[in-house]
Amino acid sequence: MILQTKNIKTKDMYRTHTCGELRIGHAGQTVTLAGWVQRTRKMGGMTFVDLRDRYGITQLVFNEEKDIALTEEANRLGREYVIQATGTVSERYSKNKNLPTGDIEIEVTEFNVLNKSLTPPFTIEEETDGGDDLRMKYRYLDLRRPNVRRNLELRHRMCIEVRNYLSNLGFIEVETPVLIGSTPEGARDFVVPSRMNKGQFYALPQSPQTLKQLLMVSGFDRYFQIAKCFRDEDLRADRQPEFTQIDCEMSFVTQEDIIQTFEGMAKHLFKTLRGVELNEPFLRMPWAEAMKRFGSDKPDMRFGMEFVELMDTLQLGTFPVFDNANYIGGICAPGCATYTRKQLDQLTEYVKRPQIGAKGLVYARVGEDGSVKSSVDKFYTTEQLNTLKDKMQAAPGDLILILSGDDAMKTRKQLCELRLEMGQRLGLRDKNKFALLWVTEFPMFEWSEEEGRLMAMHHPFTHPMEEDINLLDTRPEDVRADAYDMVCNGIEVGGGSIRIHDPKLQAKMFEILGFTPEKAEEQFGFLMNAFKYGAPPHGGLAYGLDRWVSIFAGLDSIRDCIAFPKNNSGRDVMLDAPAPIDQKQLDELEIKLNLKK
Repeated sequence: MILQTKNIKTKDMYRTHTCGELRIGHAGQTVTLAGWVQRTRKMGGMTFVDLRDRYGITQLVFNEEKDIALTEEANRLGREYVIQATGTVSERYSKNKNLPTGDIEIEVTEFNVLNKSLTPPFTIEEETDGGDDLRMKYRYLDLRRPNVRRNLELRHRMCIEVRNYLSNLGFIEVETPVLIGSTPEGARDFVVPSRMNKGQFYALPQSPQTLKQLLMVSGFDRYFQIAKCFRDEDLRADRQPEFTQIDCEMSFVTQEDIIQTFEGMAKHLFKTLRGVELNEPFLRMPWAEAMKRFGSDKPDMRFGMEFVELMDTLQLGTFPVFDNANYIGGICAPGCATYTRKQLDQLTEYVKRPQIGAKGLVYARVGEDGSVKSSVDKFYTTEQLNTLKDKMQAAPGDLILILSGDDAMKTRKQLCELRLEMGQRLGLRDKNKFALLWVTEFPMFEWSEEEGRLMAMHHPFTHPMEEDINLLDTRPEDVRADAYDMVCNGIEVGGGSIRIHDPKLQAKMFEILGFTPEKAEEQFGFLMNAFKYGAPPHGGLAYGLDRWVSIFAGLDSIRDCIAFPKNNSGRDVMLDAPAPIDQKQLDELEIKLNLKK
């Protein structure tokens, strides 16, 4: 980045170059840099200062023999002081191959302290001594760290690539409102009181779902938006109360059209941002198959260890735990037969953790001679254990791990957690390896114990698969949705569906979900009325921008690819938000708090 122009004098500028720009070809030039003091080092009569800005680090040199007063001033510089320095570019005697600017240094002839700094509460380096909470409190300092800065630069480049890619395909970017009506179907809304409409509330959008459907009714047949969305829900490593979607909608399309369009975009992003060529079509798998084979609707396909059902193999009337189970499943961990008793006990405790909930773990080792030794040896004959080995297709040296339970779905999910843990232990979840697939044919509905009724698994605007529409009146729980999720390395990075465009079918959907006609009209009348004016067939998809960036950056959490994230309690510890508001504001809104102690 060149900042100097021919007609501007150095003294009229804060800097002529950035701290990451100068090379050996600039030797002999007089330059001015500005930035933050990374560190200072005094070596005999020489003082070295590493000056940092967004673009890199350049070494400044002060020599007592040439200017003792200037060198003494440099010795008083502290970390994170903001300074301006002018000097001559010279070849560095002791080169630093780890820095792009490592072949040169600046022999300083004058410098100014533009602003002093307190000693920062943690080191502004890639490997910092600051914990998560401390870094979040001083996020403006944390953002100076080069690895965090690179994450935001990656996010910036991804947004540019997304906009260019979609624009070239005829998509138009449209901003939708942030203050909308509440949509209680789904996650909890963040609500905003209206001063001008006493006792009434806006909601912050969980997604622009209904608005982008209205844009399809309006004839904007290809829409996208990099949209802020808000959900008042419990947080995880891949969730924040406010997050960003690459939100898209298309008219006159089938599921295949949408999959082809956005699979193409994913391949484009991998190629341009990571240099990874994904030439083969992504895998596709129906939801029921994913749950049966991997116990998850977002399976990590970087490795195998596929589930094997063992009801017919192990329910032999000899071991009550298995005989009374409604599901028995196992995975085969390659080369793990040498696991010690301590390691196996650790695995048992892992699956018994409250967040997983298994009651125990059964294992069987396959020796190098092919023999099988199990933790339940006394309940099974050698022949029966060999049958187990054959069913699992276990090789000598493999370890068979088995879970059972009363609820097949819950037990599969427990086995999924065990599979992921073994994949991690065996180094099979390489962050530089990418496995993508589409999960399709989701159930249309799921039963909510809390609500005591069927709920939409995705949202109430999802179109049923055509061949299942006749089941809506008789067996709605068996209806499949014309929906699809994209999964990368076990993370759901996007999802969408073909939407309902027929007002009668939409009314039927609301009826199944327990809406009275009056309630449906109150909450979604605007959409149903719009459908009466010639709604085209349409569908869409939303990618999670934060999740994509975190995957590309090799992060375990989305927080470090968001400039100012919330902590695990949903708090902004830097701004100390959320926080109480002044009583005057509450009075103006005519809101009275009734907080439980």
